[in-house]
Amino acid sequence: MTAGRREAALWKPAAGGAVDCFLCEHRCRIAPGKRGICRVRENAGGRLETLVYGRAIAQHVDLIEKKPLHHFLPGSRSYSVAAVGCNFQCGFCQNWRISQWPRSEEGEMPGDPAPPAGIVAAAQREQCESVSYTYTEPTIFFEYARDTAVPARRAGLRNVFVTNGFMTPEALGEMAAWLDAANVDLKAWSDAFYRTVCKGRLEPVKASIRAMHAAGIHVEVTTLLVTAQNDSEGDLRGIAGFLASISPDLAWHVSRYHPDYGYETAGPPATPLETIDRAVRIGREEGLRYVYAGNVGGHADTVCPACGQAVIRRAGLTVLSTNLHGAACGRCGAALPIVVA
Repeated sequence: MTAGRREAALWKPAAGGAVDCFLCEHRCRIAPGKRGICRVRENAGGRLETLVYGRAIAQHVDLIEKKPLHHFLPGSRSYSVAAVGCNFQCGFCQNWRISQWPRSEEGEMPGDPAPPAGIVAAAQREQCESVSYTYTEPTIFFEYARDTAVPARRAGLRNVFVTNGFMTPEALGEMAAWLDAANVDLKAWSDAFYRTVCKGRLEPVKASIRAMHAAGIHVEVTTLLVTAQNDSEGDLRGIAGFLASISPDLAWHVSRYHPDYGYETAGPPATPLETIDRAVRIGREEGLRYVYAGNVGGHADTVCPACGQAVIRRAGLTVLSTNLHGAACGRCGAALPIVVA
């Protein structure tokens, strides 16, 4: 079998030699010889194949705060891996060179051979506490992530998705057996934004956030605020209110956009810092206890809502100090929604 190819998961045969893929909510019907919207799953003679199995386009050691996850193993190292491709087409994508590669290039998928066992060994060698499937959309390299995650769990490592949340309930049902944490990118409160800018839909992402939380997966959410497109007061209150309705302890990271990819020359300007501050304020007004400014200074510390003690102090992504007793405030003893071991 050609390198990078494996039979895919979560598909079934359809009429005329087509196949139905139900990995993500595009639910593509793929004709013989054609590929799905992600461009990394192909109908090969009536069988759906993934084209990126064991092909790592990126492997790095990151602080877990970079995902960003502020309440999951704070201060730890995470071995981060990606394959090319994405099931979205966001015009402002920061990692477009690898996420959109299959749409702009021909031929075999790029990436270094990196079998699942090698990823686990590298994570252990680098003294990481988790493996993160990140940088592109991990849902579309589901089989590679799954076959890495299961032995990673056996080796005492945790598994993290940094995801757009556009997977199906069927996929999430399988992920729940081996996924420990996720940062879900809730890109906007407008379905029109999702359809026009991302080529996706809003409701499946909301459903995934609810389902992950209900399944006991640790969830944090990020919103990249794109100037004058998803940063109105209504947008921000809608997102924050939705998250608070799931749990007021659900952490929300609001990040600053800068023009890139399709927005580099004709897109809106970078997010004003006052927009970030306004989003943090609105998030707290809507009932969220933990709102963080993602890639700008300030609003980085984790503060106990019971006594006001900064239980984790950060400078950017770096943990400077902690005042925790297990997963409780070191001052007042209040239980906190932080996974520490």
